[in-house]
Amino acid sequence: MVRPGPDEATTGGPPPEPTAPWALPRVVVAAPASGHGKTTVATGLLAALRRRGLTVSPHKVGPDYIDPGYHALAAGRPGRNLDPWLVGEERIAPLLRHGASTPTPADIAVVEGVMGLHDGAVGRRGYASTAHVARLVDAPVLLVLDTTAQGRSAAALTLGMAAFDPAVRIGGVILNRVGSPRHERLLQDALAEVDVPVLGAVARAAEVAAPSRHLGLVPVAERAPESVAVVDALAELVESTVDLDAVLELARTAPPLTAPAWDPAAAVGGPTGVRPVVAVAGGPAFTFSYAETAELLAAAGAHVTVVDPLHDPALPAGTRAVVIGGGFPEAYAEQLAMNTSLRAELADFGGPMVAECAGLLYLGRTLDGVPMCGRLDLTARMTGRLTLGYRSATAATDSPIARAGAPVNGHEFHRTVTDPGCGERPAWRWDGAAHGFVDGRVHASYLHTHWAGHPDTARRLVEAAAR
Repeated sequence: MVRPGPDEATTGGPPPEPTAPWALPRVVVAAPASGHGKTTVATGLLAALRRRGLTVSPHKVGPDYIDPGYHALAAGRPGRNLDPWLVGEERIAPLLRHGASTPTPADIAVVEGVMGLHDGAVGRRGYASTAHVARLVDAPVLLVLDTTAQGRSAAALTLGMAAFDPAVRIGGVILNRVGSPRHERLLQDALAEVDVPVLGAVARAAEVAAPSRHLGLVPVAERAPESVAVVDALAELVESTVDLDAVLELARTAPPLTAPAWDPAAAVGGPTGVRPVVAVAGGPAFTFSYAETAELLAAAGAHVTVVDPLHDPALPAGTRAVVIGGGFPEAYAEQLAMNTSLRAELADFGGPMVAECAGLLYLGRTLDGVPMCGRLDLTARMTGRLTLGYRSATAATDSPIARAGAPVNGHEFHRTVTDPGCGERPAWRWDGAAHGFVDGRVHASYLHTHWAGHPDTARRLVEAAAR
């Protein structure tokens, strides 16, 4: 089992003033490409540092929901995303500071990158890349290298990654999938030539794997006991192969954070004066949600509760609005169908509902022929094609969460299609096409959004719930 850390309230020191400079140690875990072992190192590092008694704040570059679940399990506090495309680059440092000080101040922040160090939004010269975020939070980079079939070239690769953007400081390297002690010595000597310290070396045979699914790793909520074992194994792997003291020293070279902490209450303009109950879908079938969503709803005045469509027979008492985010309903279609009472209640629910991706599928009539809620007149099915990418959208129809014409940035990530592909009153438009559905007080589409980038979404929903 993952060993619990000490009481965070006694390790992180007093909360920093939200607008004063904060000397928060921090490090970005990056790689030249996907598959080099970023998640292995970042998750193991979080768990290993927590074992030392440190309060660790976990963060993830990009829109991914699954890695932050493992981060949260390792760190014992919510994993949070830092994505300039979704929230705007001006909010990245404030969101880091907010996450690192909530619920208690952290001793160190660990930020796992996305894809390769310099890979970001397509055609936008590295915007929303790991390198971009490392610059925005002014943190040193710990580069993870898959050294399979590689020797002295690892040094050239490292040097090139650093030289490509001189504003990004690579402070150390962790060698992954090292073949032998002789291989490690060769790599150490090569990196010494370019004056980049090696802070760890993981042997090929020591690798720890987590089960995967068509959209990435299996979420933590779906396999909690196995996930705990994986995180515990990753902690032991990092403890035995990485110089944690050197990583801490590297993190301490980050200058003080001068950006003020992001404040959900300020973002939504304070509470509306009412306390409507807003139910947010959770449980194994609906694991995709950003921590800031519930914080913004609460700051706008909502009483936020969680409903598990797999097990809860009804919405929480007094529910006035429902938010159903992403997840893997296709993996639980039969179980979701068996919960007939909740499906019937959602089909007849008259309050505002917001559904993203998995929520869209759940509100339809069927998913792969299995009955769903029937609130929306659509059917959905799995395909072999992955739809993936950032989207720059415009609200096509007035709805409980957006006025027609309002711009929003989001992302798509799914292997399903719906029939029809959009409603007579679509939710969004992008790339010249209509997407999603607005039906009465229901807003549903494949588009994932991060409400910290569009806080009016939360305020409009709470006001609609109050009405």
